[in-house]
Amino acid sequence: MTDTDTPARSRTGGRSARRALRSAPNFEMLPGLKRNIPECEVMNGSQVERIDAASMDILENVGVVFRDDIALADWKKAGAKVVGDTVFLDRGLVRGLIATIPSDFTYHARNPKNNVRLGGKNSVFVPMTGAPFLRDLNDVRRNPLLEDLAMFHKLSHMMPALHSSAHHIVEPYDHPISQRHLRITYSSMKYSDKMFMGMTTSPKNAEDVMDMCAILFGDEFIDNNPVTTGNCNGNSPLVWDETMLGAMRSFCKRNQPVLCSPFVLGGANTPASVAASVAQLNAEALSALAYTQVIRKGAPAIYGHYLSTVSMKSGAPMAGTPEISLMNFMIGQMARFYDIPWRTSNTLGGAKTFDAQAGYESATTLSSVVHAGANYIWHSAGWNEAGMHCSVAKFVVDAEQCAMAYRMAQGPNWDGFDDAVSAVSDIGPGGHYLGHPHTLENFQTAFFMPELFDNNSIEQWVAEGSVEVTERALSYAKKLLSEYQEPHLDPAKNEELLDYIARREREIPASDELNQSY
Repeated sequence: MTDTDTPARSRTGGRSARRALRSAPNFEMLPGLKRNIPECEVMNGSQVERIDAASMDILENVGVVFRDDIALADWKKAGAKVVGDTVFLDRGLVRGLIATIPSDFTYHARNPKNNVRLGGKNSVFVPMTGAPFLRDLNDVRRNPLLEDLAMFHKLSHMMPALHSSAHHIVEPYDHPISQRHLRITYSSMKYSDKMFMGMTTSPKNAEDVMDMCAILFGDEFIDNNPVTTGNCNGNSPLVWDETMLGAMRSFCKRNQPVLCSPFVLGGANTPASVAASVAQLNAEALSALAYTQVIRKGAPAIYGHYLSTVSMKSGAPMAGTPEISLMNFMIGQMARFYDIPWRTSNTLGGAKTFDAQAGYESATTLSSVVHAGANYIWHSAGWNEAGMHCSVAKFVVDAEQCAMAYRMAQGPNWDGFDDAVSAVSDIGPGGHYLGHPHTLENFQTAFFMPELFDNNSIEQWVAEGSVEVTERALSYAKKLLSEYQEPHLDPAKNEELLDYIARREREIPASDELNQSY
């Protein structure tokens, strides 16, 4: 098997065996994607250097606000100029610090078969997170519960192209805000044996996640191996706050990667310019990436961003616009310039239902981020209504789209090329290949066949009930959930995790108001 091959199921031969194979469910996770197509690079070398120079000028002369006394003290000790809460970063200091970030590393899942490499040509698809509403198995928009979160973690486990169960795909409203991170983390760990994300909603919450990871994997193991991912959002323009910086320290001290993610709404909190927006975003990301190395030199970190443009008519965030694609191409080039893995957002939609708008927006974004060479491809399933809801129907269709993108990004498969070409001389002019032995041998794997798109004739589609994609996807999700088998979790570790959650829930005030200062 080559690096670019998708693992094939074993085959016993015969038409009936092939038919059974074609209909048999296969929920085994695809290996981490190793891209074998060129990255789309929209800047030449001098333009990359121009963005770099502009970003370094911002860091040196405008500065970045770190609203955190510990971070300010850390920066002073590292040799940065600090005036009030503004840190002015010398470009030499920044370059020296980010040079110690690993260019790639391996994520360890609780099932070692699901370990994945990240960085360079290696990419992963991760579901969406953070939705305050869902569109459920009946396509009803409502508040989510913990059981809904578990449902999405189960679907994440069963979709081969998703490499993670993420964390709070939807917010479980039946648990207090101050305690949710515990139940969210446990759900991520229990219902899937893929890698997962860790909550960074406060420094203490991040420490709880680290404690739970230590229970699951062992203290020494997590100190030497990435097992989860934290996300730290900046407040554009040019501000990092105490909550995010404290959570960042909790992760970095334990050698766990964080996404250093400026929260960019192009034209609102960046200049109304693609290139200038990238220059500001790049400065913001570099300031946080450099700080991860102040915390712990050599700790893995990921150049991140959340990227949208805003409508100049309403101020609302948009998805799938040309400028978002261009900025992703440019950010990819900057991350490769610094030799740091990078994160982007995928399959974003602003539509209120799973309609044509959602499909166009998501497909545009998916295509651009794959061609941009993104490594950590977050929000890859379910995102709609600008992230306000996660749609079950869109979740499973997005996941299948990721599988299609996975196949495309592997590049052409040259295995068996000579045998395939020899079939041309067998058939000759005017024939067809449907009954040829080579076709019968390869028809299952030669071309991707989507489960959730209908490619039959209009007559057959009508005869089968004129079922559109949302209904088809919801039926498929119900079928998946009926076939779900929970991956084994060591009973002793499970008990220890539940004991930890029970203790912390006794210690943490359940009042949502108190959560803000906890």
